[in-house]
Amino acid sequence: MNAQTVYLNGQYLPLEEARVPVLDRGFIFGDGVYEVVPIYAGVPFRWRHHLARLKRSLAKIAITNPHDDAGWDHIISELFGRHPWPNQFVYIQVTRGVAKRDHAFPVGVSPTVFAMASELVLPPDSVRSTGIAIITAPDERWLHCDIKSTSLLGNVLARQKAVEAGAAECVMLRDGFLTEGSASNLWVVRNGTLLGSPRDHLVLEGIRYRLLEELAELCEIPFELRRIAREELFSADELLLTSATKEVLPVTSINAQAVGTGKPGPVWAKLYGAYRQATGRGATAGS
Repeated sequence: MNAQTVYLNGQYLPLEEARVPVLDRGFIFGDGVYEVVPIYAGVPFRWRHHLARLKRSLAKIAITNPHDDAGWDHIISELFGRHPWPNQFVYIQVTRGVAKRDHAFPVGVSPTVFAMASELVLPPDSVRSTGIAIITAPDERWLHCDIKSTSLLGNVLARQKAVEAGAAECVMLRDGFLTEGSASNLWVVRNGTLLGSPRDHLVLEGIRYRLLEELAELCEIPFELRRIAREELFSADELLLTSATKEVLPVTSINAQAVGTGKPGPVWAKLYGAYRQATGRGATAGS
């Protein structure tokens, strides 16, 4: 039970034994897609939403879905059961497969399917109580950010800028408007309304998009998706960051400037309390 087991093309084997040919198009071209699914106490959280997005990503780059829903269900369940952690996240990656190096799609090639489970280590309460710092940078990525592609060089470079600045995340701007973080979505609170970037090709619609919309309705918080100008980030009452592994975090500093009061705000507290309820952990005190 201590060794990490992964799934690779129909086999469950130790992580250190998993091998992919160097001519796999995921290695050569980044020609593939991925998903990250959190699991709380054995229950995959919003799994059907993650599976639907995986299918959309595969369809958008013309990779045949290698499994039906039952097949994906089995992989998720099997990987969870082979590891001891009560909370996990499963990383799924599908590439176009192995073929002679040529930019054009190969014919008659089977997709490479890889999946692994890891312990889901959530941000500690100390981080939630103080909030996180972020920086901004130009969004220099391609124009199909709605595809959860393994081609993440632009995101990697943005994330490194955050690391070098001592920040938790780098939030990207295109033509003066917010898109998203290097590995997260960013939300703006202005006059009690929760604002997010539109669902379009410039943003990967996080599973928490629909979730936050639902939680905002539950908490009676107005919700709106629209273009958000750079200036609105710096005059926001609150900023929130969401991702599968970070859940909902308060942002209290942007480019070394305090956000709002410089402390986690009431909208974040309500939404995080509702988020905890949704994941079966109960609301936090003061939410």
